[in-house]
Amino acid sequence: MPLPDIRKYLRLETMPTPFCRGCGHGIVMHCILAAIDGSGINFDKTVFVSGIGCAAWIPSPHFAADTLHTTHGRPIAFATGIKLFRPDLDVVVISGDGDLASIGGNHLIHAARRNTNLTVIMADNRVYGMTGGQVAATTPHGRNTATTPQGNPERDFNICRLVISAGADYVARETVAAPKKLTEVINGALQYEGFSFVEAMTICPTQYGRMNNTPTAAEMIEALKNSMVRGNRQDLLTRPLPEGKFYVGRFV
Repeated sequence: MPLPDIRKYLRLETMPTPFCRGCGHGIVMHCILAAIDGSGINFDKTVFVSGIGCAAWIPSPHFAADTLHTTHGRPIAFATGIKLFRPDLDVVVISGDGDLASIGGNHLIHAARRNTNLTVIMADNRVYGMTGGQVAATTPHGRNTATTPQGNPERDFNICRLVISAGADYVARETVAAPKKLTEVINGALQYEGFSFVEAMTICPTQYGRMNNTPTAAEMIEALKNSMVRGNRQDLLTRPLPEGKFYVGRFV
């Protein structure tokens, strides 16, 4: 099957993107637009909301649609307001793990609890990429960052388990190492009526990779392939994996 031509969804004057060499966010952007192309949703009646961080640049200014670039950690709050005022619009939040899981974590769990009709796509590179490579809520235990040079002493937050426990009815995790699978789960999330959440595991060679002996995109993609394990909801909630491994799939 030929790949969709995503250029019709882009403001081409903004290209090339501002992402660092090897950044996985370009793959996430392509998967989102490919999913939109196959979803049947009206791009002209879709609003994309982002916060602050590298992933927030995915929709704004690149998408040729209505976009809202908001304050740090608050994209879900703004998106909720849009949906309440204009329920006829499709509202999609695209942001990073620092923005959605740390600073904006409270908004995330309550949107899941309320079953707010939003699609939330979290590009998770497991580090604060834009501001210097600090440790994030999703940085795995023992991994090095600019603020944990001897290894992260804390456990990482399993965000999919969090939003499931908060009541979300559509939850999935895929990686940029499997872009077709990532496109499929985003497509499902876009068509779901209610709160839907996709964790897109991506890569940051510039900040995370160079601190953890994987300084190139190829090495980081290979590391993702070696870390992911296909599983279901029961696996995610009741069958812990060895450190360094994580489940991928459509959990709910």
